[in-house]
Amino acid sequence: MSSFDVETTDRQAASPATSTRARVLVEWPTLSLAIGLYGAWLGLIALAPHVSLWIIAPLAAVVVAWQSSMQHEILHGHPTASRRVNRWLGMVPLTLWLPYERYRQTHLQHHIDERLTDPLDDPESRYVTPEDWARLGALGRALLRAQATLAGRMVIGPFWAIGRFWFNEADRVIDGEPGARRVWIEHALWCLPVILYITMVGHIPIWLYLLVIAVPATSIMLIRSFCEHRAVPGVRERVAIVENSWVLGPIFLFNSLHALHHENPTLPWYRYLAVYRENRERLIKENGGLVYNSYFDIAWRYMFRPHDQIEHPMGRIPREF
Repeated sequence: MSSFDVETTDRQAASPATSTRARVLVEWPTLSLAIGLYGAWLGLIALAPHVSLWIIAPLAAVVVAWQSSMQHEILHGHPTASRRVNRWLGMVPLTLWLPYERYRQTHLQHHIDERLTDPLDDPESRYVTPEDWARLGALGRALLRAQATLAGRMVIGPFWAIGRFWFNEADRVIDGEPGARRVWIEHALWCLPVILYITMVGHIPIWLYLLVIAVPATSIMLIRSFCEHRAVPGVRERVAIVENSWVLGPIFLFNSLHALHHENPTLPWYRYLAVYRENRERLIKENGGLVYNSYFDIAWRYMFRPHDQIEHPMGRIPREF
């Protein structure tokens, strides 16, 4: 276990009053969800030779996005007391492009809340430093400006995210960063049965699966992260809340109530609504009222208007010594 894994685990164990319920050996709602999602994916791919891809692809994209939410749940210590069992449940790469282990590492680093939104220290930050902005060419700046809108985030965002991730990972592998090659070798081995099932049972070419299922699934997930964070001095005010999301909320496993998630990352998804209701007034006060009334509210505000500036307003999050 790396140093930030240990620090994050310790911090999660010390979460505030929202985590008073003792952990159980098996969280059956999450385990049942995992079984159901994998079963749904297997069934949809098997139906692909017999049903129009115009029907199969959108349904499969939703299932793959939902599985991505489940992977997020799993990396925070669910649904069993065994890390090995949890890892096996989360390792299946239905998106094909993202290794679970690398996602786990970067996401736990994202949960060092003191560094939230920092362009270099937070792996999930969408901000850039003024220096990087100055180095970008006209095309790069145009692409980033487009992704500051929800429409651009959904259309351009998946290709940008996948390309940027692969480019950075290639650098890690080429530079011989410890563990980088192992992660990708393991990922390739897990991809093999998924690819064989897609091509031999579903008769779907891999390029087409990526284009009409994996990329749209990534687009769905980028809706969730679009307004999750903002760069401000107060740590708790950097994390948003999206209420009344009865369509995308369940697909995101209610991580839309994001301030609650950052306060208590180990809280299981099926307890979010009840715990949020109990703590709503306090959470909204602490996050400075950064609340949206559903993703329709976000779409109305930011479909074609920028949500925030691209350059980090402070350049970097100041370090406290």
